[in-house]
Amino acid sequence: MQWAPLRQAALGKCPVCRPDYMICRQRVITVAVHGTAGCERFSRAAPTHEKERKHTEVVPFINVYERSMCKVRETLVDIYQEYPDEVEYIFKPSCLPLMRCAGCCSDENFECVPTEWYNVTMQILRMKPHMSQLYVEKTFQQHSRCECRQKKEIKGKQENHCEPCTETERRKHLFVQDPQTCKCSCKNTDSRCKTKQLELNERTCRRGKKPRADQAVCSPLFC
Repeated sequence: MQWAPLRQAALGKCPVCRPDYMICRQRVITVAVHGTAGCERFSRAAPTHEKERKHTEVVPFINVYERSMCKVRETLVDIYQEYPDEVEYIFKPSCLPLMRCAGCCSDENFECVPTEWYNVTMQILRMKPHMSQLYVEKTFQQHSRCECRQKKEIKGKQENHCEPCTETERRKHLFVQDPQTCKCSCKNTDSRCKTKQLELNERTCRRGKKPRADQAVCSPLFC
């Protein structure tokens, strides 16, 4: 079999057969025997440079960042998550595509939360094992706007970072605390106590009668 004439004929019928392919000779022989059908068979079987390049293509940072942002997106939500009291039933489908807030925030102390939402009613099949089944209408919440807000547990910790002024709940009302410095002070002032001929114990914030010389200063006598 002469190579040059077959090669020229095959290149005309099958453009994907180029001289830089190692298997080009085999393609030429196949095209010569089977015609353009052989060319199509080789085109499907062997990957081209363009297909190989697509598999190794790197997604740019800006695309990755935009796709991961906090926004409304379709999310599959388990029905039992929305209706935990109906676990005795089987639902078809068991999860639903709902528009929900999801994504990443620039600060790990923040989370993606909804700021606007609305309700949507969907018809689903509800079944009970070995019993009848029926179509029911269930209401689900969908989100329409999102934003990044500080996580509740982080916010709570920041608001209550001070140690309590007293260990007993009964005496809490006697103190005021500066949230910035955590300094505790008494609600009642010493001057106010003196007008009632009482003395303020600044350690306990209790008001008591002025002690005699033979009494302790912290005598817990209430007015």
